[in-house]
Amino acid sequence: MKNKIFQLFAFVLGALAFSSCMEEDENNAIGQPSPYMSVADVRALYRGEDVQLTTDKMGGAHQVVGVVISDPASGNFPAGQVVIQNSRRRLTRGVILDFGSATAPFVIGDSVVVNTESATLTSVNGALHIKGLSLASVTKAKSGIEVTPRVVNLEALTAKPGEYEGTLVRIVAGNATPTPGRSAKYSGDKKLTDGNGNNIILHTEPTASFANERLWASATYTGVPLMGIDPQTQEPTVFFSLRSINDVEDPSGPLYPGFPEGFNDPSLLKDSYNMNPLRGVVDNTVNFSTGSWKLFYSIVGQTPGRDRFTGTWGIRMQDNRPESQSPYVQMNFDLPNGASKVTYIYGAYYTDASSTWWIEYSQDQGKTWKQVGPTMTEAGNWTRTATVLMDITGPVRFRLFKKGLGATQAPNIFNGRFAFDDFAIYSNTE
Repeated sequence: MKNKIFQLFAFVLGALAFSSCMEEDENNAIGQPSPYMSVADVRALYRGEDVQLTTDKMGGAHQVVGVVISDPASGNFPAGQVVIQNSRRRLTRGVILDFGSATAPFVIGDSVVVNTESATLTSVNGALHIKGLSLASVTKAKSGIEVTPRVVNLEALTAKPGEYEGTLVRIVAGNATPTPGRSAKYSGDKKLTDGNGNNIILHTEPTASFANERLWASATYTGVPLMGIDPQTQEPTVFFSLRSINDVEDPSGPLYPGFPEGFNDPSLLKDSYNMNPLRGVVDNTVNFSTGSWKLFYSIVGQTPGRDRFTGTWGIRMQDNRPESQSPYVQMNFDLPNGASKVTYIYGAYYTDASSTWWIEYSQDQGKTWKQVGPTMTEAGNWTRTATVLMDITGPVRFRLFKKGLGATQAPNIFNGRFAFDDFAIYSNTE
């Protein structure tokens, strides 16, 4: 009897499950198109000609949602334009909402729903706009949303500008060129470079609230990149707009010529962590473009997805070394005019454990070393940029020192392989 009841119960459950699957399949077959289209999908509709944003072309959708990242109140964005971004399927993309002569009332952090019926997707000097909008076609759903900027270097930004245009990004150590003097101001178009031939234009309207603030030789900038035409070369380029003076961090003196050191094209391919006379390696000295460096328990690595590097090569420091064999990578030469800042990119090698490291400097040709900046411990399987501010005068050299903690024994000891690249030093002159 119990078996029959159990069989009947199982049959009912199976029938219900089958009915549920059929109902779900019928709903999927009927299809209920979403009224919303992501900004990434809207941008993909543009193929060199204006696009009328009809529901047919938008796959049944007629609305776009996004968060406002521009600030017309600062005077550095047109009053009738608002830049929004959203993320979907791990794609963060942005677009300009163009209201013509109307002054848009939306501010940073507003979440908006945009009715795109009768609007047009068009390119203005390479920047994508949604034109033909009225203020009534946009509804504010929420306010005060905080958007975290994506960190990007100039190499990536100029190589794939469409991936960053109209979104909030952070550029660590953007360097003004030619090097500005003390009287230089933000107003106008100023060129930013990374020292490796990648350049963008820092654009500031004369009406911007910070137009007459001092332009430093180097700083970290948060802002919105938009495509435009370089007035001098008449070529497409990236224009970068700040929202306020608060978007400027870590100002410093100019980047030393030849830096950042990318550890590319070494004079000797060092693929052994320490010296190995049997392989003909006399010591740990390697010549790079900036000069001679000592790689102690460190190698020149280039494994994509594992080493953290840009260009061709980067540095990988050994794991599990004891304190007496703490790895380091140090300059064997001095720079003459002190230092106001050091930056570099870093991360754990592959999926290794984190490690402990810091920056040291010497002013007696490497006889003694002193730590400058914080002790770092949070390297993971990603790439981040470190910025260390300082006020050092006179000849100086640096090294990155990785403390030997012995073998990794979680959760108490983490001593994995560590990778870094693009080591940049900024002088202490104005």
